[in-house]
Amino acid sequence: ADAKKARELGAEGIGLCRTEHMFFEEDRIAAFREMICSDTVEEREAALEKILPYQQSDFEKLYEALEGCPVTIRFLDPPLHEFVPTEEADIKKLADAQGKTVEQIKAIIASLHEFNPMMGHRGCRLSVTFPEIARMQTRAVIEAAIEVKAENGYDIVPEIMVPLVGDVKELAFVKKEIVDTAEKVKAEKNSDIRYHIGTMIEIPRAALMADQIAQEAEFFSFGTNDLTQMTFGFSRDDAGKFLQDYYKSKIYEQDPFAHLDQNGVGQLIQIAVEKGTKVRPDIHLGICGEHGGDPASIDFCHRVGLTYVSCSPFRVPIARLAAAQAAIKNPRA
Repeated sequence: ADAKKARELGAEGIGLCRTEHMFFEEDRIAAFREMICSDTVEEREAALEKILPYQQSDFEKLYEALEGCPVTIRFLDPPLHEFVPTEEADIKKLADAQGKTVEQIKAIIASLHEFNPMMGHRGCRLSVTFPEIARMQTRAVIEAAIEVKAENGYDIVPEIMVPLVGDVKELAFVKKEIVDTAEKVKAEKNSDIRYHIGTMIEIPRAALMADQIAQEAEFFSFGTNDLTQMTFGFSRDDAGKFLQDYYKSKIYEQDPFAHLDQNGVGQLIQIAVEKGTKVRPDIHLGICGEHGGDPASIDFCHRVGLTYVSCSPFRVPIARLAAAQAAIKNPRA
């Protein structure tokens, strides 16, 4: 639905499809919770087999809605505790489904608790611990693209985004799982479909190590929500309690989560752009998050060499206008 609305409003592709949103629906969350509470790889893979058809069906609808325009699909990002049940009845239901006691399920849920989940076991770290998740999502992406390409004739080139990378070895590890699975699916389907693998730059270290990361990544998407949090060192969810005092005291002029901090966060983006393009001159560079719909942020992104912006569907008209104005003010050669 969001993809169709974005297309209606003039989007030329989807810069960020958050796959985790697909798991929260009632008919899917049970299988996903089984996966989280599995004791063995075999149990996890059995649960993921139940989830695969849902993911693939969603991706097929997405590719159909975009009619051949590019779609960047981000692999699972949030920490697993966000998916576990909290109500006693749901915990009992999950325990019964897995042949475990309520106490065992509660112990698993307690073990998933993190003091700072934003900086915890999430993003690519999940795929390092549980590579079977990346394998399932890759199969869903590639099979969906092959099916829709065959049915509709669209020239689909799937773009897979690995989130929260901070080191090139992390990306290389997850990328190998993606490539191995994608090539296996291509062989099974006798397909020659192409695909791209990139990453979201949202950790300051990733920006500083962008030349190394570009050896493995075909595109960078700057996740400026998290990049802003980690650069400033405060939580987007909690900063509202004290930022008003900062505005009154003229310490900060504006909300850095609404308007990109061009001095600090912007410097990291510039460093990553320069280092990334030096290694891979044809690298695609984009921004996604709240700043992708902010005209001043879009102007900055154009000036430092980004090639696309991604924002929520209803902000697409503003983003298009801002991108056009930026291009007129600072034409590229």
